[in-house]
Amino acid sequence: MRDSLLIEVLTEELPPKSLKRLGDDFGQRLFAILEQFKFTMTDSSWCAFAAPRRLAVRVSNIASQAPDEEHTQRGPYVATALDQQGNPTAALQGFARKWQTSLEQLTRERDTKGEYFVYRFMSKGGALLVNLDSKVAEALQQLPIAKKMRWGDRSDEFVRPVRGMLMVYGGAAVGGQVMGRECANTTFGHRFMSKGAIKIAHADYYESTLRKSGKVIASFEERKKKIVKLIKKEEARNQAYIVTLGKNLLLGDTLQQVRAKTEILKAQEALVDEVTALVEFPVAYIGHFADELLQLPMECLTLSMRQQQKYFPMFDHEGKLLSKFLFISNVQVKDAENIIHGNERVLMARLADAKFFLHLDRKTKLHERVAKLADVVYHGKLGSQLERVQRLKKSAGAIAAKMGLDVESAERAAYLCKADLLTEMVGEFPELQGTIGRYYALCDGEAESVANAVEEHYLPKSAADDSLPHGIGAALGLSDRLESIVGLIGIGLLPSGDKDPYSLRRHAVAVIRILLDQGGDLDLIALLKIAQAQFSIEVISNAAVVDAYKFILERLRHYLREQKYEANEIEAVVTQLHGKISQAIPKLKAVQAFKQLPDAVALAAANKRISNILNKNSHSPSRAHPDPALMQDGAEKDLYRAIVSLAPEIELRIEQRDYQAALCKLSTFRVEVDRFFDEVMVMVDDAVIRQNRQALLQQLATLMNQVADISKLAA
Repeated sequence: MRDSLLIEVLTEELPPKSLKRLGDDFGQRLFAILEQFKFTMTDSSWCAFAAPRRLAVRVSNIASQAPDEEHTQRGPYVATALDQQGNPTAALQGFARKWQTSLEQLTRERDTKGEYFVYRFMSKGGALLVNLDSKVAEALQQLPIAKKMRWGDRSDEFVRPVRGMLMVYGGAAVGGQVMGRECANTTFGHRFMSKGAIKIAHADYYESTLRKSGKVIASFEERKKKIVKLIKKEEARNQAYIVTLGKNLLLGDTLQQVRAKTEILKAQEALVDEVTALVEFPVAYIGHFADELLQLPMECLTLSMRQQQKYFPMFDHEGKLLSKFLFISNVQVKDAENIIHGNERVLMARLADAKFFLHLDRKTKLHERVAKLADVVYHGKLGSQLERVQRLKKSAGAIAAKMGLDVESAERAAYLCKADLLTEMVGEFPELQGTIGRYYALCDGEAESVANAVEEHYLPKSAADDSLPHGIGAALGLSDRLESIVGLIGIGLLPSGDKDPYSLRRHAVAVIRILLDQGGDLDLIALLKIAQAQFSIEVISNAAVVDAYKFILERLRHYLREQKYEANEIEAVVTQLHGKISQAIPKLKAVQAFKQLPDAVALAAANKRISNILNKNSHSPSRAHPDPALMQDGAEKDLYRAIVSLAPEIELRIEQRDYQAALCKLSTFRVEVDRFFDEVMVMVDDAVIRQNRQALLQQLATLMNQVADISKLAA
């Protein structure tokens, strides 16, 4: 018999940000356990359901009885199992007793060593409904839950207290106990719009029964689709935009506007997922707030709506915020006036607070707050935020000079960049640090480039953030991250294991992404030295720059692996960057093209051989340059002439940053390099000749490895 198996765990409200993942993980783990016990078929499949108060899985085409299974137990070889008269020895009799069988039921098989006894028997397949509750409990216990809860006087633990268990196979209830709850074929629907227990007549009727009788849409994806449909309906009805801010709205926008609208789109989409995890039966309503509150910074308004209240801000066709919002309710009523009015009142209270904070903050200019940063501790060993700002001012100016930017503007932006930490608005909305700084800087009459840099220097805010700073913002962003990395590593706070309390790994990746995006010829080692120079030599160690550089390079390797580059390609390039991080991607692409050449493998092997020779004899004196007069005719001079001929062209390609062409030129060395190793002995007894040949190999290695250490590509 085959049928569908349904398992549901009824709980208190589950954490919304991990709801969908918990449902999917439950499905995967339960299916794996059923597969392990041979209850699944080739056409079996599972479907997960995840709602605020329930996790459920339905597995289709599950056998009620696992198939019988043949077992083979290997016994002793005949030579030891039978004595000279052919009688069974103690070894054979012991084998038969162990498996509770007679000697007559044993058969013989043969391998390369000889003939041996075998016992074959069939075991009956297990029944699905026997101990099914323990299998379900095992799947639940395997879920990746960071913090588990206990409830009542039981020792059971789960992400939230369990209130009920449902187990149905086909149309029959399955008994048992999971998490202290007796299993049944009944569940409960919506907390407010459903009353009493709901019987699930068949596993396949689960979602339709819950929707009809319980006012619950059990499927996460179905609820999400309904929410998006409701939103789009209200967009059309109100001639507004909520989740459909199209690309056409970005045409002609400034960089700041493009970034703002892109952030709006991402935030609205993320909110759809979060709201889907908060409601069981979504209903959309529109609320309004006073037009005068639109004078507040848009980011403040949208943050209050999205993050604190889970409301959707509404925009006009130009992307400007409207004085109304959409919210998804979990309750459907005939007259929604009270629900709408209640939500409007809550939002108005929050926005009124923000308006008050804004009015209070505007009494003090941003630059007037900087001195008070002396009272804010940055780190016990690294001083206050004011001392940090003073360091940033110098380093940002120096980095801006290297980038060809206005030094005075960079220094001004650095001076102001942490001042908004002391504002009431950032105190209430910490996520708006930088954004509020930009807004206040513009209100104070600061240059737009300075104000933008105050906000942009925090970009990117996370690994998932596609936004990157530009111009002065990039210079200040580099200064800010490198000051943290050098300072904190310099006092011995290098991250270890999974511990990174100061987010130095995130800072390192931000540095890498900024340099890759627009680093030009910036030298990371030089930038680290600029950061180090702002600290007293008594505060951080002399090795801070070296340690910080190694730390950032390790994060670069990890970042490039995430970009799907191969380990040997990464190693070939990273070891030859010498601080020029911006060259990493172009060089990696050049290495990938080089690897496709017919001569690539041979040249990589030859380079590795050269490297081994030079490393093995690095202690012996060598010449600075090879002397042609000391070379013998043939392969040695041919290789030297090839190097002299091609070196200028390769160096020109590298100067033009045509790394692919430079590497491809190396293929013309193939014949001369092979002949050299076939016909010339490097390590001869004559010290002068030996050193001259070593110098020739060193010249060749230098030329071959300017783009990447191609010896790393050798198997």
